[in-house]
Amino acid sequence: MEKSYAEYLLKKTEEDYNLIAEDFSRTRGQVWEELRFLEEYLISGEKVLDLGCGNGRLYELFKEKFVDYYGVDSSDKIIEIAKSRYPKTKFQVADALNLPFTENFFDKVISIAVFHHIPSKEFRLQFLNEIKRVLKPEGKIILLVWNLSIWKSFFSFLKNWKLDFGDSFIPWGKEVLRYVHRFSKNELKKLAEKGGFKVKEIKTLKRPRSKESNILLIAEK
Repeated sequence: MEKSYAEYLLKKTEEDYNLIAEDFSRTRGQVWEELRFLEEYLISGEKVLDLGCGNGRLYELFKEKFVDYYGVDSSDKIIEIAKSRYPKTKFQVADALNLPFTENFFDKVISIAVFHHIPSKEFRLQFLNEIKRVLKPEGKIILLVWNLSIWKSFFSFLKNWKLDFGDSFIPWGKEVLRYVHRFSKNELKKLAEKGGFKVKEIKTLKRPRSKESNILLIAEK
């Protein structure tokens, strides 16, 4: 993918989530059952970044564990919603490719359903490099991406020559088409390793009461 088109897609994603912020937040009013597994990775006193925090719903898990929680998102509209829900919590607008934190700042970085919105291998590696930079030595990344249909991405690729194989657009209502990339477990593992991480676990997680699933990656700096 050409860098200029990847930059356009990054900006489009930010604008898309600003457009759908209120509707998006309404569909994520509480922590879904499928994300409760995160509790086992939270340790009291640790400093944790929720990268792509959306409306801040994961904070419900963090506050029960007495974790020092930080939430960032590229959508200023969504961050406004997060701040209104949890006014005493540390939320801010930030670019995932240029995080506003010093090196070795966090014990863990958790990123749920964000990485598949990052276009091009170059920007995905930059995303991982930024996470590695802000993680403490032996800090962990917990990354969850959608496990998308290969056929949907294949036909999207055929229709739009600017896309990379595995890319597609998923509608939100009638007005917004969100860019996504379909990862295989092997592709995700290789990217993490190229980004300098030691992969500890990678697996498919079935969504409750659904035919859909996600891919979970846990890796260490």
